[in-house]
Amino acid sequence: MKKPKSSSSSSPIISAATVDEYFDKVPEPGLRMLVKLRSAIRGVAPAEATETISYGMPAFKYYGGLVCYAAFRNHCSLFPMGSAAIERFKNELKGFQTAKGTIRFPLDKPLPVPLIQEIVRMRVVQNKAKAAAKKR
Repeated sequence: MKKPKSSSSSSPIISAATVDEYFDKVPEPGLRMLVKLRSAIRGVAPAEATETISYGMPAFKYYGGLVCYAAFRNHCSLFPMGSAAIERFKNELKGFQTAKGTIRFPLDKPLPVPLIQEIVRMRVVQNKAKAAAKKR
């Protein structure tokens, strides 16, 4: 008989069908950070970008997946849809835990809004270039 999986700090804490439903379910202090993360993304995402749920997380789409973000027990994560942004900004991200496609922001530290916005700007350029290449 298999043991039930234990809840860990890297497990998502909620699931939802819409972005608003997701935010309604996030407890503090994660909600406060998630609101700031969303605002940072919105601040530089093109007006045509749309919000949705993708992979069970809030996401912005612009010529495809732009970024996803999510609340976890001890951190909020930004998923820049690949490893290119993490590689490009590896020096700036030294104080944060990263994985191939994830950047984790601890709930007890300030959110690096300018860095997040640079990552989103990079993703916008990548997605536009990819869409333009497909048209050729």
